[in-house]
Amino acid sequence: MNADAVVLDIDGVLVDVADSYRRAIVESVDRVYGRTVDDAGVQRFKDAGGFNNDWELTYAAALYVLASEAGYEGDVATFTDAVAAAGGGLDAAEAVVRDADIGDDAFDRWDPGQLRETFQALYLGADLYRDLEGAEPPFEARGYIHDEPVLVEDATIERLTDRFPVGVLTGRPAAEATIALGRVGLSVPDARRFTMDDWDEGKPHPRALTTLAERLDAERVAFAGDTLDDVRTAANAAATDPDRTYHGIGVLTGGLTGESGRLAYEDAGAAAVIETVNDLPALLES
Repeated sequence: MNADAVVLDIDGVLVDVADSYRRAIVESVDRVYGRTVDDAGVQRFKDAGGFNNDWELTYAAALYVLASEAGYEGDVATFTDAVAAAGGGLDAAEAVVRDADIGDDAFDRWDPGQLRETFQALYLGADLYRDLEGAEPPFEARGYIHDEPVLVEDATIERLTDRFPVGVLTGRPAAEATIALGRVGLSVPDARRFTMDDWDEGKPHPRALTTLAERLDAERVAFAGDTLDDVRTAANAAATDPDRTYHGIGVLTGGLTGESGRLAYEDAGAAAVIETVNDLPALLES
């Protein structure tokens, strides 16, 4: 694959977030409302698109739970299919509930603020919550952020950074991205990374990726991520910036795994699918 710059997602690519971010989604909804979605449900929301922000995915999952209690009869697959058809993301989830003709009870009980507070307390733990949120946590917790195994090998980082300018494009807040990058040993200048704090649109909007391509002075960019929205981001970048080439590469260490994950990436237009990010140097050097 011909590329002269590499952009990496963090979650599901550099670190495993199955027992951190995704666990916080499931348990936040359960703590606040006593019911929740399972891990497969979380993946369905991811596949629906527009949920690069895990807080917003948490809000949407809670809205589905509340809508179900208020009379919505579809299962999570039906709901997320409708969300995808409505364009993906939180706005689409709200529209699906409004169109369900079940009254206002779900919205009356819906509290994104409490969900975010709960999510951050679970994910960060009490000490980091105080540091990063600047407030007392709603409860004491150790923090799932400490349960993120590193997926990328030191040799992979060395091979990539020796040969290519490297950027980062993630849905994490900036402070949490810094923690993860420090854990894996990847140093990226601020100008070469986009986090939740740096842009409003989120994936799969192409602006962050095309901006990184400019800053990396690259004509051919390989972007490796663990969701369909990562692949869609590369496709959207190619459509809006035809003077450059963008390769969307699906990595099978996030929510999409195995043969079904490979097929989903290919259907979304991935230029390549790799088992782990540690296969990326060989792909780019071949």
